[in-house]
Amino acid sequence: MKKASWFEIIAARGWNLLNEGKPFTPIFVIGTFILFHLNSIQESTFWTSMGLGFLTILPILIIYYFFDYPLFLRNYLWIPLIVYLLIWNDFNIKLALFAIGLYFFFTVFFWGTFYYHLRIGTSWLNFTRFWKLVLKNSDSTSGNAQEQLPKFLLLLSLWDFYYRLLYNGNSFFMIDWEIIFLFSGFVFLYSFVLHRFLFDWQPKEINGYTNNVMPSSYPLTKKVIMIIIDGARKDRFAEADTPFLDYLRNNGTEYTQMETVYPARTVVCFSSIFTGTYPKYHGIKSNLVWNLGVKVETVFDSLRKVGKKGRLLGIAHLLDVMAEDVESITAVMNNDVADRNIIERAKQIMSEQNPDLLAIQMISTDQTGHSRGSLYHEYRQKIEEADRLIKEFVDWLTIQGMMEDTTLIIAADHGQSDGIGGHGHLDEGERFVPFIMYGPRIEKGKRIEERHSLVSVAPTIAYLLGAPFPDQSRGPVLIEAIKRDERNVQQ
Repeated sequence: MKKASWFEIIAARGWNLLNEGKPFTPIFVIGTFILFHLNSIQESTFWTSMGLGFLTILPILIIYYFFDYPLFLRNYLWIPLIVYLLIWNDFNIKLALFAIGLYFFFTVFFWGTFYYHLRIGTSWLNFTRFWKLVLKNSDSTSGNAQEQLPKFLLLLSLWDFYYRLLYNGNSFFMIDWEIIFLFSGFVFLYSFVLHRFLFDWQPKEINGYTNNVMPSSYPLTKKVIMIIIDGARKDRFAEADTPFLDYLRNNGTEYTQMETVYPARTVVCFSSIFTGTYPKYHGIKSNLVWNLGVKVETVFDSLRKVGKKGRLLGIAHLLDVMAEDVESITAVMNNDVADRNIIERAKQIMSEQNPDLLAIQMISTDQTGHSRGSLYHEYRQKIEEADRLIKEFVDWLTIQGMMEDTTLIIAADHGQSDGIGGHGHLDEGERFVPFIMYGPRIEKGKRIEERHSLVSVAPTIAYLLGAPFPDQSRGPVLIEAIKRDERNVQQ
């Protein structure tokens, strides 16, 4: 299986400028404004009027970058637009219709049909379903119509009002700066209050560092294999026909309330999983990574301290945060063969490198959720396909003699909403993820009902392999899953 090429790595970073909601809003607003006034761009007055008019919306663009109105907060975005209409009493219907049409062309046809067809082989008719996903998406991405529509309609309307004023010969000093500053202040205060008092469904963070047990003085297990079914929604995971994963669940330990981190982007979640801490500490807050690399130690760093080796098999996005420890795989392939190719690559890594820790990112379930939705039968089929491939991989490890003293961890990095595979926290299907531990040192047939977080993964892996905890690890070791005799020896 091919590695991610340099072109794919650069293209993935560029795509995130359009995929993530924060950078998309200004890019779309500026691009739409220029396209709408395309007939005037050769006139010198156009650029002057456009540039000066842009200053009137700059404060709101900055506010919307810091306050992105995810999840339920998107419902409140129409209030600033209504206030604008009451104050300025101006609305360019042609510009609004042009912007709405361009937005749905980009999301439904270019993204949902053309892009996904070229990248993962979805049908040319995918737009027949994708428009529904755009309307239902709750996540703060460019594909969240309920968030992006009121944002760009307000920004374009305000910009166009003052552009026309300046273009028709009025002076820059005739702009109602007092009203603009007051309106911008209102939007800021409104956004601050909403995020401060209504944005209360983020997971609670653990204070302090990992301290429920001391680091292990010797390895409890020879190897750890962690398989992350990217984007596996917990309730759909439970509905799927997964006989092998059911076997692991019944003969291992299941954490029924394992919570992901927020914001629940793949790169953010993987960073938290392998550092044991939260985005504000490791520095990765979206899939768009401005400064490459996490700011803290990873479990791979911890393993190196005791002469052990860990590898992460994943797509190009993960190179941005843990480059030296990532075995990259191309994400440009038909989704029907993606996980199969990943498992074959995992076999190759185990044969050639034999790492003490191998973490595998299976991507087909997530990609199906993004392109086809998580509440349709195709999504469940991908979970069932993952079950078969995991069994095949474990059987292969057994034949190779690599399962005699190995701990398996099966998990998801985040759930999926019923939009474009949104990763929000609107319900338990998105907020909580499947999590199973299995192996000779793991309690058999145990269910842990207490709430836990994926930030516990890194210190637990370090504990199992006899390595120190990563320096910023905050999650407690999942000690409940480890057999009592092993814990007694440690104590």
